[in-house]
Amino acid sequence: MISPELMRYAEEFTDEELPVLKKLNRETNMKTVKPRMLSGHMQGRLLQIFSRMMQPTKILEIGTFTGYSAICLSAGLKENGMIHTIEYNPEMEDICKKYFKEAGIYNQVKLHIGKAIEIIPTIKDVFDLVFIDADKENNLTYYNLVFDKVKTGGFIIADNVLWDGKVLKSPKPSDKETIGIIEFNNFVKTDTRVEKFLIPFRDGLMILRKK
Repeated sequence: MISPELMRYAEEFTDEELPVLKKLNRETNMKTVKPRMLSGHMQGRLLQIFSRMMQPTKILEIGTFTGYSAICLSAGLKENGMIHTIEYNPEMEDICKKYFKEAGIYNQVKLHIGKAIEIIPTIKDVFDLVFIDADKENNLTYYNLVFDKVKTGGFIIADNVLWDGKVLKSPKPSDKETIGIIEFNNFVKTDTRVEKFLIPFRDGLMILRKK
């Protein structure tokens, strides 16, 4: 982790948070129990830049939360592009739709409410980009479910793969999330179907490119 001073320096040389995202960030912190789940300014900007470089037509996001990362990922969508985003908690639906409208992407987002394990097999699209940021114990399950839905040359990004450093320790049997992250990391490390790069930024981003 870099020092707070260096992070402030990095933020100084990064474009400011978009007004709609700043507003969503504030409302998320005011109204949700775990606002830390929000991607936030710096990671959001990284997702925006990544999307603009890719110019994707189809994106799948697993774990919408309040919609911040979906808005960021939409930045590079082609005119006819679409994001499918899956959120388990139905209480997030209203705030997501509110900010999708405010961000001007409402017609480019298909919000699915329910269990991702059940919803993913029903989506027939082929994706340029998949962002995995949901319940960590199922990271590998999600990876396996989406892999054949990602085009050759497409990307899969998994968030929180460093998990506050817990991946360096032996987790307790009851710590399903840490166990899931370690299992996922170890699997993709030896998966010859993808190129991989773990970015030690924020809580860790695993970048995977399908060969």
